[in-house]
Amino acid sequence: MPREVRERQMLDAAVAAFARHGYQSASMDDIAEAAGVSKPLVYLYLKSKEELFMACVRREVEALVATVREGTRELEAPADRQLWSGLRAFFTHTAARPDGVTVLSRARTQGEPYAQEVFAMRARITDIVRVLLARAAQDAGCDSALAEREVAGLAHALVGAAESLAEWANTTAGEGPSAKETAATLMNFCWTGLDSLMRGERWTPSGR
Repeated sequence: MPREVRERQMLDAAVAAFARHGYQSASMDDIAEAAGVSKPLVYLYLKSKEELFMACVRREVEALVATVREGTRELEAPADRQLWSGLRAFFTHTAARPDGVTVLSRARTQGEPYAQEVFAMRARITDIVRVLLARAAQDAGCDSALAEREVAGLAHALVGAAESLAEWANTTAGEGPSAKETAATLMNFCWTGLDSLMRGERWTPSGR
């Protein structure tokens, strides 16, 4: 069997094990058995449990970033259409790979260097969203200084909300909203507010 096929089988089994049991409790014996290979072969290909977990994290990171990029690649489409397509792609991907979502969530709390991989992924996706929001603000004639100050924060908030919704959906066992419905909820939440911002409408606290 080609090396890349065996490695994919190992990573599939490892992602499932790390998602189900966590990094510390996942067993290399169980991973090897689930992958249909010997334990020495896992170590031959991926050296250690640490390297195996990192390979899982990096695979899930690259798959998610590629999905978002592909979903927002209609360069001639309006910014809201691109963002909508990107969100649908994001939630479709995370619904199809719930174990991957869990592994990335675990990696954030596992310490370095795993957490850094997830933070770098978030920065890449946030930059995609920031560019779309900035273009929408520019197209709407929003004040450039105001747009520059607020768009970055809005992009971070949107990505954080998307991650949280994906993790929440991962716990509903198919009983929650569909990927399209989740994307629509977040789109309504963010774009309606952004539309008001671009028209110069601002919320201000009443009283103290």
